[in-house]
Amino acid sequence: MRRPTVAVIGAGISGLTMSKMLADYGLEFATFESSDRVGGNWAFGNPNGHSSAYRSLHIDTSKHQLSFKDFPMPAEYPDFPHHTQVKDYLDSYTDAFDLRRHIEFENGVVHARRHPEGGWELETQRTGTRRFDVLLVANGHHWDPRFADKPGEFTGTTMHSHAYIDPRTPHDLTGKRILIIGLGNSAADIAVELSSKTLDNEVVISTRSSAWIVPKYFAGKPADKYYKTSPHIPFAWQRKFVQVMQPMTAGRPEDYGLPTPNHKFFEAHPTQSVELPLRLGSGDLRAKGDIERWDGSTVHFADGTAEDFDVVIHATGYNITFPFFDEDLVSAPENHIRLYKRIFKPGTDDLAFIGFAQSTPTLFPFVECQTRLVAAWLVGRYAPPSEAEMERVIDEDQQKYTAHMVQRPRHTQQLDYFLYEHDLRVKEIPAGAARAATGAAR
Repeated sequence: MRRPTVAVIGAGISGLTMSKMLADYGLEFATFESSDRVGGNWAFGNPNGHSSAYRSLHIDTSKHQLSFKDFPMPAEYPDFPHHTQVKDYLDSYTDAFDLRRHIEFENGVVHARRHPEGGWELETQRTGTRRFDVLLVANGHHWDPRFADKPGEFTGTTMHSHAYIDPRTPHDLTGKRILIIGLGNSAADIAVELSSKTLDNEVVISTRSSAWIVPKYFAGKPADKYYKTSPHIPFAWQRKFVQVMQPMTAGRPEDYGLPTPNHKFFEAHPTQSVELPLRLGSGDLRAKGDIERWDGSTVHFADGTAEDFDVVIHATGYNITFPFFDEDLVSAPENHIRLYKRIFKPGTDDLAFIGFAQSTPTLFPFVECQTRLVAAWLVGRYAPPSEAEMERVIDEDQQKYTAHMVQRPRHTQQLDYFLYEHDLRVKEIPAGAARAATGAAR
């Protein structure tokens, strides 16, 4: 079989991991990156605007769960590395596997057009139009900010957490009345930082659904070292167990001043924070429920109260966006995109997606297992099933991974890495190999 020419969009975590696997398989490929550096979201101050890293950011997942299987994080790294250390790790990964020679920096894909007979024509930033047999999309999904949509107009300073760097960049956030919308990990980190008494701020955090807060350490070890789901026990039973245990290990959110969650533990993405409960319990930070409307500098809340603020920070997540595709070809309205095994678009046999999931506990090994399947597909050792079967399994997997979650755009791509990896390794890849052996490979 003639091996296809391959284009990869993006040199963040997903694009780098995919590039490494393509090199391992000896495939001809080019990786297109709009920035002048690798790392994507972890490249602090990334000139392409795609990084949401703030100056004080530490990874929420411990290095023990974060490392690639074939390239462990350095032993001297702390349990929860700073973003600069994650970037150094990705640089080391890039250089260890000689990936830079495949990456075309400052040459992002402006438009991707699919030929009716197959194959892709890519318009790039500086090298014009290029033709490839297969397109692999790894442009990430944490770079297009999503704002809370409420009636009225707020006349103070409005920003998204994506733009937040530190208390003085891009705005002077000292001596201010600040409202932070959201209760994810970024919202918690920024609220903790801005509520320090040294900054003389009054900080309020607003949450629509509230959240369960999980500690970063348990019994003196990173808490996520104890997290591993089993494919041999019904997922619902495992959720029930942790729902019982959570209040015993970390308490209930309302015990330290948060609204009562409108969901059970693991029915929405939990928030990892050691300091947030302390700041709430110390009175440095207050929590409110959902916002009803804006009125100049006044914010009206759903509980009937109102307060004045100078600054509103939206820590309200991101849109999944593909600016290089025509919308009628590929789009993700309200962050919904139907992909078989989170990889293949039914009906398009020369396109694959890498890294489009909110994977628990982490994205790194999730992407690694995806790339193994994609590389096998490209060399004819794996074939996906029929289009009808793909659609059926997409529905089945959505029921498995997201039906129990709060139905919000944030959770459309939620999945459990351990169950997903087992499914690919034990079931899907062998089944795809059998299909390929019967002549179903592309």
